Amino acid sequence: MAFDYDLFVIGGGSGGVRAARIAASEGGASVALAEEYRMGGTCVIRGCVPKKLMVFASTYRPTFEDARAYGWDVQAGGFDWRHFRDRLDDELTRLEGLYRKGLQNAGVAIHDQRATVVDPHTVRLADGQTFRARHILIATGGRPYVPEMSHSDKVLTSNDIFGLATLPESILIVGGGYIASEFACILNGLGVKVTQYYRGAQILRGFDDEARGHIAEAMRESGIDLRCGADILSLEPSGTGFRVKSSLGHEAEFDQVLYATGRVPNTEGLGLEDAGVTLGRNGEVIVDDWSQSSVPSIYAVGDVTDRINLTPVAIREGHAFADTLFKGEKRKADRELVASAVFTQPELGSVGLTEEAARETGPVEVYMTAFRPMQTLFAGRSDRVMMKLIVARDSRRVLGCHIVAPNAGEMIQLAAIAIKMGATKEDFDRTVAVHPTMAEELVTLRAPVRVFE
Repeated sequence: MAFDYDLFVIGGGSGGVRAARIAASEGGASVALAEEYRMGGTCVIRGCVPKKLMVFASTYRPTFEDARAYGWDVQAGGFDWRHFRDRLDDELTRLEGLYRKGLQNAGVAIHDQRATVVDPHTVRLADGQTFRARHILIATGGRPYVPEMSHSDKVLTSNDIFGLATLPESILIVGGGYIASEFACILNGLGVKVTQYYRGAQILRGFDDEARGHIAEAMRESGIDLRCGADILSLEPSGTGFRVKSSLGHEAEFDQVLYATGRVPNTEGLGLEDAGVTLGRNGEVIVDDWSQSSVPSIYAVGDVTDRINLTPVAIREGHAFADTLFKGEKRKADRELVASAVFTQPELGSVGLTEEAARETGPVEVYMTAFRPMQTLFAGRSDRVMMKLIVARDSRRVLGCHIVAPNAGEMIQLAAIAIKMGATKEDFDRTVAVHPTMAEELVTLRAPVRVFE
C-alpha cells in the first residue's frame, strides 16, 4: 500500500508540532501537519502565553503603590488596553512564526486548513485534497465549554478575552476553576469591577483545600465579589450588557459575562468515530500509555485525550510518540508528580498529593506556615503567603508541596525536582536556607501542624 506520508498530524498546537518536528528531523519520517486556525494552539495563541502576559500587566497597579511606600515619587496613569492588546498581538504573531519556522526547517509539509479523518489511513483537507498516511496523529486540543441556555451565544469565553476592542467596566465570570479564577484576578487588576459565581462550595476544586481557601480570601480582599454556591437562574441582554439573577438572590447588571466552566476535547466533526476510533463520554480520544487509539494507525496526544491537560505534558507525549514510532526508542510519557501553577493573585504552585488525598494513603504529617512577606509588609499591605509540605510518616518522603505566594510557579518548579527525586523531609531540613526569602520557609518547617495516623 502506497502512502503519501509516514505521519499526518492534525493540529498545530504544542503536542502536534513537537511530534511532527521530531518525527521529521530526528526520525527521518515524511510528515505533514494541518492546522485550521493559527500555529501554536491553545497555549501560544489563546491560553498560557497571552494569559501570563495579561497577568504581568494586571500586577502593576499595586506595584506603583508599593513603590511610593518605598520612597519613589511615582504616579500611575490609566491602563491603555488597546496599546497592550496590539503589543500582545505582535508577540503572538512572533511566536507563531517560530513554530512555523521550526516545522519548515524540519521538512514538515504544512497545510493551513481543516483536516478530517476518512479512514484509518486517509485524511481529507477542507479544499477536498486527500492524503494517505501510515500513521495519523490527532492533536486538536480542547475548546471552551458553555452550557446550553438562553443567549449562550452572546457570552464571552476565554478565547474572546484577548481580542476585546475595549475592556468592560464590569464583568460576571461564571466558573470556579483555574481559568475563571485567573481571569477574575487579571481583570480586577486591570480595573474592571469583577463578580465571580461558582456553584461549588469553594473555587479551584482538585487543589489543596487549605490553599484554595487562602486564595479565595485573598481574591475577596482584593475587591473581587466572589460568590460560591451560586448558579445563574436567568441571563438576559439589557441595553449594552446583561441582567443576571443568581440562586443566591443576587441580581445585577454587567457589561459582559464570561463563561469559564471547563473545556472539552476538540473532536467534533473530525470523523474519528466513523473511522473506528473510540471516544469517551466527553468526546476525548481513548488512548493507551503509548498514545495509541483503538485504531492501531491512529494516535492522539495532548488535551484531546483529556489526561493531564497541560502544555508541557502534551509536549512530552508528542515527543515520546515520535521517539517510539520513528526513532526506535520505545518511550512512554511520564505523568507522575507533574507540577502545576495557577496564576491567580497570589499564585498557587502545587506538586504531588493534596493533604486530603495524602490522608487516604496512610499516616502523614502536615507542615504549614502562613506569614506576611517582607516586601509587601513594609509597603503596608496585608498580603499573606502560605507554604505547605505533606510528609509520609513511615518513609519520610515529601508527598506534596503547595505554595501560595507571588511567583509560586517559579518556586514550585524547583521544589518539584527534589520531590520527583524522592526527597525526604529530612533532606529539606538539611538544606541551608537562603535568607531573606519567602522560599526559605520550605526548609525551616520544624514541627508538623497536623498528624494523621
